[in-house]
Amino acid sequence: MRGAMNDVSELGVDLDAVSAWMDEQGLSPGPIENPIRLGGGTQNILVRFERGESSFVLRRGPQHLRKRSNDAILREMRVLQALSGTEVPHPAFIAGCSDTAVLGDAVFYLMQPVDGFNPTVELPARHCDEAAQHEMGLNAARAAARLGAVDHTVVGLGDMGNPDGFLGRQVPRWLGELDRYAELDGYLGHELPAVEEVAAWLSANCPTEWTPGIVHGDFHLANLMYRRDGPEIAAIVDWEMCTIGDPLLDLGWLLATAGIGLADSVKLPTDQALIDAYAALSDRDLTHVRWYQVMAGFKLGIVLEGTNARAHAGLAPKSVGDLLHATAVGLLAQAATLVAD
Repeated sequence: MRGAMNDVSELGVDLDAVSAWMDEQGLSPGPIENPIRLGGGTQNILVRFERGESSFVLRRGPQHLRKRSNDAILREMRVLQALSGTEVPHPAFIAGCSDTAVLGDAVFYLMQPVDGFNPTVELPARHCDEAAQHEMGLNAARAAARLGAVDHTVVGLGDMGNPDGFLGRQVPRWLGELDRYAELDGYLGHELPAVEEVAAWLSANCPTEWTPGIVHGDFHLANLMYRRDGPEIAAIVDWEMCTIGDPLLDLGWLLATAGIGLADSVKLPTDQALIDAYAALSDRDLTHVRWYQVMAGFKLGIVLEGTNARAHAGLAPKSVGDLLHATAVGLLAQAATLVAD
């Protein structure tokens, strides 16, 4: 595990330190073998490796930790443990380390590898059929509905998040985040369209009645793993934005991202078909579904612009910042169109 096998600059993780920690936990003794850094996400680090007779995926925050990176990873650990035994497809949690001294700055956790593929990265031959892709889209909506149906108090997440006033806080929360990006050196301010117009519409039309539940917070095809033998979902991944709030935001997220080419190779069902698939498994009121779709585009656009701001400050690759800025522009433009209709 020396030399290239533990190249921290390449992997983003000191596997010698991870190995020593695993020894203390009694996890699958033996040397770490075949480490490989996985793609997925734009910031957090994932490394797959083998030890003994088991395979693991390690997840930690980005190389340049953000202010809340460790909190997000700790929240992921808690959510994945809480979802065990539910109908929600998710990576199986193995063990977590909340001691930043192990890796020098970051908390991390280990999970079982997911046997599946992400449609934004690859598309197996059996999934190129239009009927299969239609079912893939419906299964995405169904997975969101199953997550929204989980009673967060029963699974031990009753004290996570602050659902009181959750929807009303969203617009000022994300406008404030956008303003804070200006504190990063080299970032001269955003060039996103219609931010104030969309914000005003969201504030004026905010739903007043809803039932709290688990919100994934970043629910789209790039965060879904599908089974290789069919259109079913193997796992929802990347839970760093999970909270307790209004689960209909996840449906809004799926609708908002379906129209901006996150998976151009996948032909998704119509918005109405996705809404109907969700409704078939949920008793939530979908009267204001457009509001959730607009809110998702507004919030995700601002979130993605954060990486662009970090890229200007030298804290993320410029190519990634440029790509996500373009996606953010598309999201805000789409939201403005929905507001105008």
